[in-house]
Amino acid sequence: MAEPTTLEQIAERVERLLVRHEELQRTNQLLQQQVNSLQTERDSLKSRLQAARARIDALLDRLPPATSHGAAAQEDDHA
Repeated sequence: MAEPTTLEQIAERVERLLVRHEELQRTNQLLQQQVNSLQTERDSLKSRLQAARARIDALLDRLPPATSHGAAAQEDDHA
């Protein structure tokens, strides 16, 4: 059995590199899809958090103002 020539060795290496390149392209595409999905989820969560904060702020605005006597009593309770 004859030794492969340098040209045949180079051709085999190029073929392996092409296969590896295609694998990396597929992996990159899958990772990009994951990034896009996670960015969409993040944006949705940020939007929900902002809406929840707005609802809490609206509820806080509806609370009656604290009196100085009531605030002092609350501080005593927490001490």
